[in-house]
Amino acid sequence: MGLRWTDSLEIALDLLEIHEDVDPLKLRFTELRQWILDLENFDDDPNHCGEQVLEAVQLAWISEVD
Repeated sequence: MGLRWTDSLEIALDLLEIHEDVDPLKLRFTELRQWILDLENFDDDPNHCGEQVLEAVQLAWISEVD
């Protein structure tokens, strides 16, 4: 079973590994959403994503960078 929208920390860790030079504070949600959908192990309905989900991923990513 792949990653789902609720797996914010795991998604953030994958994104950090792929986009290590990106500042997550400067990332637009539209871009973040697409990057998540592009993850090889992401397996959830693209329509179940909202702003709160993206904020959770962004906050997890920020906490891992710090």
